[in-house]
Amino acid sequence: MDANSYYLESVKKQFLYYKTLGEKAMAQLSDEQLFISLNEDTNSIAVIVKHLHGNMLSRWTDFLTSDGEKDWRKRDDEFVDTYQSKKELMAKWNEAWDCLFNAINPLRPEQLTEIIYIRNEGHTVLEAINRQLAHYPYHIGQIVFYAKLLKKTEWDSLSIPKNKSGDYNAEKFAKEKSIKNFTDDELNKLK
Repeated sequence: MDANSYYLESVKKQFLYYKTLGEKAMAQLSDEQLFISLNEDTNSIAVIVKHLHGNMLSRWTDFLTSDGEKDWRKRDDEFVDTYQSKKELMAKWNEAWDCLFNAINPLRPEQLTEIIYIRNEGHTVLEAINRQLAHYPYHIGQIVFYAKLLKKTEWDSLSIPKNKSGDYNAEKFAKEKSIKNFTDDELNKLK
């Protein structure tokens, strides 16, 4: 597999990992907790999801052929809490991620150097993917952190549990060396 093919496979796994991480964090909360905002300067998890939804639809719809900042996007409205239920929130979450995967799954390695635009600024396809691969985990991290604060019962760890690094490393080093994406094991652990 050439480097560009490997890159595309890797980013698909990375995006899937962060999607799953966000879902596992939200699943630990009651429906009401998804809509809690601790103060006027913080967004609820629902609002973070709404922002991700707006960004993903804008960036990934007609990814190769139209500017990533669509004229129909109302970014400021993404920060107003309008979702009415967890069901609606999760439907928007899935719609957004489906849009992303429908755009990147058919990409071919030779397309990574094509130029696309976001707010009239040219990016290679590779740069545009990296931009979003940095943006979305930032917000997924907010969701995970917020969920941990809101959780009223014991938190089910989404990574290496506290004070368990030694056990985790011992397990890893007990296996033979292999070449694989770190998300292969992490996604299995999150299932």
